[in-house]
Amino acid sequence: MARDDPYEPTVRRRYPWHDDPDYDPHQYRRDPNAAPPDPAPPPPGPAPEPEPEPRPDQAPPGMPKKLTVTRVAGMRTRQLTGRAVNTFKRAAHADGADRSGLTSLTYASMMDYAVDAAVAVALANTLFFAAATAESKTNVALYLLITVAPFAVVAPVIGPLLDRLQRGRRAALAAAFVGRAALCVVMALNYENWILYPAALGAMVLSKSFTVLKAAITPRVLPEGITLATTNSRLTTFGLIAGGVFGGIASGVAYFWGSPGALYFTAALGLAGAVLSARIPKWVEVTSGEVPARLRSTRKAKRARVGRSVLVALWGNAGARLLTGFLTLFVAFVVKQQAEGDATRQLFLIGIIGAAAGAGSFLGNGVGSRLRFERPEIMIVCCVAAACAVSVVAAVFPGIATAAIVGLVGATASALAKVCLDGVIQRDLPEESRASAFGRSETVLQLAWVFGGALGVLLPHSTFWIGFCVIASVVGVVGVQTWLVTRGRSLVPGLGGKAPVLERQSAPVA
Repeated sequence: MARDDPYEPTVRRRYPWHDDPDYDPHQYRRDPNAAPPDPAPPPPGPAPEPEPEPRPDQAPPGMPKKLTVTRVAGMRTRQLTGRAVNTFKRAAHADGADRSGLTSLTYASMMDYAVDAAVAVALANTLFFAAATAESKTNVALYLLITVAPFAVVAPVIGPLLDRLQRGRRAALAAAFVGRAALCVVMALNYENWILYPAALGAMVLSKSFTVLKAAITPRVLPEGITLATTNSRLTTFGLIAGGVFGGIASGVAYFWGSPGALYFTAALGLAGAVLSARIPKWVEVTSGEVPARLRSTRKAKRARVGRSVLVALWGNAGARLLTGFLTLFVAFVVKQQAEGDATRQLFLIGIIGAAAGAGSFLGNGVGSRLRFERPEIMIVCCVAAACAVSVVAAVFPGIATAAIVGLVGATASALAKVCLDGVIQRDLPEESRASAFGRSETVLQLAWVFGGALGVLLPHSTFWIGFCVIASVVGVVGVQTWLVTRGRSLVPGLGGKAPVLERQSAPVA
């Protein structure tokens, strides 16, 4: 017979603790929802040793054990140097320059400025100031030959040759550096004889050749998102900084070891520049589809003719370069006579004008790279007008102060005009013709600079006003020509009057 109630044992099992009168069965009953009991604590062991307190004389990590003024200054110098190096790297690699190859070209361009500055420091007493004596017409002629001949050789011979160079542009840049280094060694070994002059001439020819080659290579390493005007402004800014730094170092070397020591230092810079040139990316050698540009009418139909805006920019830049070339040499000669042999006063007066010109270059490149010019032709005409006006002021009020103002305004106008020229070439010319146009335009600007420098050497140096009157007249004529070309006319037949207005290839000049 089945039972409905569950089975209940009649006898319950008893355990020994059931006989304990203090036993409470509810206390030991299991709760299925209760948390597991805590594990047993570890057996007691030895107490941990307390951390030693830092001694008052113990320095924190990265600090010297004993603080002195010298050690703190050295540590602070290392920190500031590290920050400066990091800032420099960020600026050199900005906007994708490290991927496009612009960073490598920037380093090579900086070394080019450094070599030029070091050579100028090393040869200052021999070629620069030695020529500025009214009694020594032979020295003046030699100096004029040294400054003019490189441009005369580069413009008709080396410029077109480099323009046709389809392969080996990196090798040509490196060869220019190696050649300059070798010639610096030659000048150091022959500092007291006539071999110094042809060696200096060869060094300047190679320097100008490097400038033409760099102008042709720059469009090949242009990063996406920035313009050629910004790129060239960046190259110029980095170059000016490098020239100032290494020029100062060369001055110190010349002070302790003489001009031959500075020339050996310059040779080392040239070898470093050759290594940096070899590290430029290989794609600058790719010139397939490149079409040379022509600046005047020729029968070569394969060349791409530039338009009116490019010619306006070239004439305007030539006017600004005339003034900067004139000021560079003329002021040195006038100061040499007025200082009456006081080398310290000469250096101080020329330094004032040089600092003003350097500030103008930085200002012009900085402002030009950040502005957008809807009509760059107007800006170029204004730059030439400013150069002419400041020259007139210097002629009416002659002196070091007005010469410094001319340096500031002239360098600013030259930099702004160059930014506009770069932007116009990028805007009006097709991509396959830009490299050739940059190389040829740089040759024209170099010739303008040396023509102004020749005027600065040949004009009387007894006072400022005669020279500034002449250069104001010349720059004024060039300014009139620039304005006429914008109207489709020209003072010189065949040089801009009938230039066509080309269709724009890109956005407004930035």
